[in-house]
Amino acid sequence: MAEATPERFGRFRVLGELGRGAMGVVYRAEDTTLGRVVAIKTISLGGGSREERDQHEARFLQEARAAARISHPAVITIYEMGREGDVAFIAMELLEGVDLRELIRTATLAPSQAFTIAASVAEGLACAHEQGIVHRDVKPGNIMVLPDGRVKIMDFGIARPHEPTVKTQTGLLLGSPQYMSPEQIVGRPFDHRAYIFSLGLVLYEMITGIRPFAGEDIPELTFKVANVSATPPGHVVPGLPTVVDMIVARALKKKPEERYASAADFARDLWAAIPEVKASEAARLERASSSTVPLGPARQGERTDPPAPPRREEPVELRASPRFDSSAALARLPVLSAEGELARTRADTTALARPWLLRRIDPDRAATVIAFVIAALAAAAIALG
Repeated sequence: MAEATPERFGRFRVLGELGRGAMGVVYRAEDTTLGRVVAIKTISLGGGSREERDQHEARFLQEARAAARISHPAVITIYEMGREGDVAFIAMELLEGVDLRELIRTATLAPSQAFTIAASVAEGLACAHEQGIVHRDVKPGNIMVLPDGRVKIMDFGIARPHEPTVKTQTGLLLGSPQYMSPEQIVGRPFDHRAYIFSLGLVLYEMITGIRPFAGEDIPELTFKVANVSATPPGHVVPGLPTVVDMIVARALKKKPEERYASAADFARDLWAAIPEVKASEAARLERASSSTVPLGPARQGERTDPPAPPRREEPVELRASPRFDSSAALARLPVLSAEGELARTRADTTALARPWLLRRIDPDRAATVIAFVIAALAAAAIALG
């Protein structure tokens, strides 16, 4: 039997259900005091031991407190939090858009668009760090892209202040392993530079459409994240400017001290590189359009063939015959005299010729010479006879 939709959460009147997750339900609701439409994220506190319920509620409310401390256009706005019976709730900004995970799956993002999204997210994360908040679960599913291109970082449910009031369970792996930094995935202490690595992974996936690290199970994935270098994006997507590989490589350094020192530094490099990335995209589009021959519409039954390429007005270079393709044969060829002259044919080919080969033969002189030879042979025959 389907669970009945609640009517209200405090001053918020429920209008309908937006979605369900592992921890609870998200509703569309109206703020009856301010007259605006909001999203209500809930978590059921029923079931389990009292300790477990208290822990879930504390972690849930920690999300609200963490996000409420951040005031930035790239971070979702929290309006209120509270509890109704066995349900804790957070009233937040209602976002109309698509999460980045779905966008990557269904669309091809231009590198400049990927850089713009990553730069905006980096600025939001930098603001969070200034408030002492480390998100710990930066991934495409937690980034919403709005119709106007703006982005919103969501789900600070496992965000951890520098002095957390809620301790994590020993050995509990919080976050998404596919987007964890090496220090996170092996259980070492980490700081804000961990989410620089995570955002680098998201940027890589936006550009190439694939994740740089994959494994059949957690141990294999852990080994690759901690030890294997990512293939440069330019090797996956040919034609990318070098700056793309350089920025991604720095964000994905295995050692935190070799990465960007802050998300703000990461954002500055991303913004600075966007003009070069856009210029590269424009050049690729121009090359693609120039290599495509536009064809006019064909009449029914008429065959349309692309026009013949224009003739190149270039000289044709004659190559040596294969029969003379040896040192011995070339040595037997007569050496042309220095008096030879260059004769160009209409086809722009060249040939060296001796002057006497270019002279015309006089027919009368040839006949005289032949007659003289015949007479000399006859005289010789009479003398010998």
